[in-house]
Amino acid sequence: MSKIELKDWQEKIRTPEIECISRDEMASIQSKRLVEVVNRVYDNVPFYHEKMKDLGVEPGDIKDISDINKLPFTTKEDIRNNYPFGLRAVPEEQVVRVQGTSGTTGKLTVIPYTQKDIDVWGECLARELTMAGLTKEDRIHICYGYGLFTGGMGLDIGVSKLGATAIPMSSGNTKRQMMCMEDFGATAFACTPSYALYLAESLKEAGVIPRLKIKAGIHGAEPWTKAMREKIEGILGINCFDIYGLCEISGPGVAMDCIHHKGLHIQVDHFYPEILDPGTGTATKEGEYGELVFTTLSKEAYPLLRYRTKDITSIDYSRCDCGRTLPRISTFKGRTDDMKVIRGVNVFPTQVEQALVSMGGAVAPHYLLVVDRVNNLDVLTVMVEVDESYFSDEIKKLDALRDKVGKVLKQALGIAVKVKLVEPKTIQRSEGKATRVIDNREI
Repeated sequence: MSKIELKDWQEKIRTPEIECISRDEMASIQSKRLVEVVNRVYDNVPFYHEKMKDLGVEPGDIKDISDINKLPFTTKEDIRNNYPFGLRAVPEEQVVRVQGTSGTTGKLTVIPYTQKDIDVWGECLARELTMAGLTKEDRIHICYGYGLFTGGMGLDIGVSKLGATAIPMSSGNTKRQMMCMEDFGATAFACTPSYALYLAESLKEAGVIPRLKIKAGIHGAEPWTKAMREKIEGILGINCFDIYGLCEISGPGVAMDCIHHKGLHIQVDHFYPEILDPGTGTATKEGEYGELVFTTLSKEAYPLLRYRTKDITSIDYSRCDCGRTLPRISTFKGRTDDMKVIRGVNVFPTQVEQALVSMGGAVAPHYLLVVDRVNNLDVLTVMVEVDESYFSDEIKKLDALRDKVGKVLKQALGIAVKVKLVEPKTIQRSEGKATRVIDNREI
């Protein structure tokens, strides 16, 4: 295997002109599409019609993209309250597909698509696969789940639009994944970052890495750190890329980073981003962290106005080294609903991951946060996998490592934590989104 080198990437990459136009030119496109989508939802979606009337806003008040702050917010609760298709903006006969959440608890989040919606989804994903240096000559092994979940089907649609070969493995059965990855000659693979690390470790243990043709990994659906990316890259000898999407907006394809890894480029001709203070709803300054809010500019079946994603990030409007002018969001700090307030301190799982990876090989980036309330005091226990040699050596060595991990985490989080060191593979691996936090205060 060999990762894509920068020179080869620059020679092969195909960058659509729309990704390199000026901010003013893009604003003109966004303004036209915003006016169209506002009229569409006002006329066809009673929910938005009433929301806008409550705010005293009519379609004529929205003249360009700068008027977006006059529009109402949309939340996941609004979608669930209008289950299954209460926010649909087109006749039923125009719907060609539905996608959504797996719905393990509560109401499903179900999003209908017209054929144009599918075409736009595929175009956005094809653009992003080219960001990873992939072309129609590649074979892309997709081990995201298929079904209602947008991950597998979304990548499949994007690979087809690119003209490459899709290997639709879906999730599960790691041994079979490894066999097909080798036998089918996959040159890239797509899955969650936590499963990518698990798969990389499994491939290393099986000794098959030298026989693989993989050069790139496309990973998303959960927050991850630069350190985790570098760990996966180090094991497999490839480039890994961070892809972002959410089923309410379009699934994967909303944003992805390029080979320079300086933020995720948003396809802003289709998805308009705002970064807002999650408490006040006011816009943050460029570079400041806040909640990511999206308005879909071209969706036909299920357009959403100012959808609150709960993802915490910042935005950069400067031109990237790759030449794209598409604004870039930073790697996610976490989610407002993943964040745990422990003794008055905001704690994100990614802070723990970053601290553990910084310690080197003694500890693995496999961890679990357990929050309890003891005598009216919040107690955070962090379970961390360590090399099995620590359990066969003298107890002092294990105690010393536990103390070291505790100090590193206290410095990273700003609060003292309990540390429980466990043997390798004690913490359950995930082939989907990893479970990082158990909050017993909510039980």
